[in-house]
Amino acid sequence: MNDKQKKPQKLKARLPRGFGDRTAADIHATNEMVAKIREVYERYGFDPIETPQFEYTDALGKFLPDSDRPNEGVFSLQDDDEQWMSLRYDLTAPLARHVAENFNEIQLPYRTYRQGYVFRNEKPGPGRFRQFMQFDADTVGAPGVHADAEMCMMMADTMEALGIARGDYVIRVNNRKVFDGVLDAIGLSGDEKSGQRLNVLRAIDKLDKFGLNGVKLLLGGGRKDESGDFTKGAGLSDEQIAQVISYLTDDSFHPTSELYDQGQAELMQIEAMVVAAGYDSTRIKIDPSVIRGLEYYTGPVFEAELTFDVTNEKGEKVVFGSVGGGGRYDGLVSRFMGQPVPATGFSIGVSRLMTALKNLGKLGQDEILAPVLVTIMDADVESLGAYQRFAQALRNEGIRAEMYQGSAKKKIGDQLKYADRRGCSIAIIQGGNERAEGVVQIKDLIEGKRLSGEIEDNASWREARVAQEVVPEADLVAKVKEILAAQAEDRRRAKNA
Repeated sequence: MNDKQKKPQKLKARLPRGFGDRTAADIHATNEMVAKIREVYERYGFDPIETPQFEYTDALGKFLPDSDRPNEGVFSLQDDDEQWMSLRYDLTAPLARHVAENFNEIQLPYRTYRQGYVFRNEKPGPGRFRQFMQFDADTVGAPGVHADAEMCMMMADTMEALGIARGDYVIRVNNRKVFDGVLDAIGLSGDEKSGQRLNVLRAIDKLDKFGLNGVKLLLGGGRKDESGDFTKGAGLSDEQIAQVISYLTDDSFHPTSELYDQGQAELMQIEAMVVAAGYDSTRIKIDPSVIRGLEYYTGPVFEAELTFDVTNEKGEKVVFGSVGGGGRYDGLVSRFMGQPVPATGFSIGVSRLMTALKNLGKLGQDEILAPVLVTIMDADVESLGAYQRFAQALRNEGIRAEMYQGSAKKKIGDQLKYADRRGCSIAIIQGGNERAEGVVQIKDLIEGKRLSGEIEDNASWREARVAQEVVPEADLVAKVKEILAAQAEDRRRAKNA
């Protein structure tokens, strides 16, 4: 066979590793969730802003949690002017650039929230994606720890607005100054130790995932996971590791460090303020194990943790864990400015939180009904125009409606099968005889499905025509509304039974 006779090779459909397609159900659930988050943020006085998904790579900086080089861990391309651009890895670095670029126009304190996708060029795995959605709130230009306390209170309110009960979540708070004081005490101060400090931060940030023994390995030579992959450790000595572990486990641990004392004083202020506002330690709790893996945090840091059990892919009961975090980053905006600009913020991992809410049965409460299906009996222009008119009359009254768009040769049975697979609850049918009489058939597909399980012969079926009614065209919308209302009442009763 010569080249001309060879069949062209089919292009293989492949989803890129670490990325995912979103279904209608996921999108509706996300919209339902972020609407509740947005309502809380706006109640606290935050306004929306949107930044592009691409930033110049140097604007993002060397802050990635799994990278020491600015162009590693991100997806980058070179523009036609030979400048490197990268997809944003979080929503905070782009905000810092926006504030610095528009500093003379914005009003400080600048309180904004943002929702959008971020991208990490990292090894994908179960529950670990290269593209995921975050929802952030930030206050720029607020130097006092009362702004950090407010962030913690807002996160507690957000958890409860999403239906997460008290006792099923906790906002855990620490201060980077406290931990930086520990690092100074074990000899990890100075620019030449910055890489080692970052590796220590990452190790402790994995405490909830790997436990104390796993953290010890990551603080020392390194750790091998179940797949055999090896993660190089921070290279601390046994004595240094012992001091870090004491910090995490011993309440009496107190290094000689002014920075440590300053951080502890700020934590005491935050605790006093949240308690005064009615948030006790079951909702907002001081916890020395909270570190956060990003290097740009300079003061208080916090995490929202869900405390209830879920079943993992191995069938094991595990605590769900963190669904968001943040902290103070006073140096991030200042990188672009010749002056200090204090800032604090919080980021929610939308996809992870959505998984948690599904486990709790807290999503899908806002019902999304499949459309009413207007079937096609005849394919002439006049008939098609009539079917479109029916669909439009329903839409004009706020009812989801779809005119069948498949082959006009499809029999009515095939169209009703499509309606069943689509989840439609009502079908509209009009043939030539009905059109001549100015009437339509309205088929209650929910009731019809119920009756079909009870009726044993054709005679009984003919007698039970309540699932299909004939009404004048002028009464179409009113009758559909009546059926939809009855179906909604049946669902409500079944739910409360």
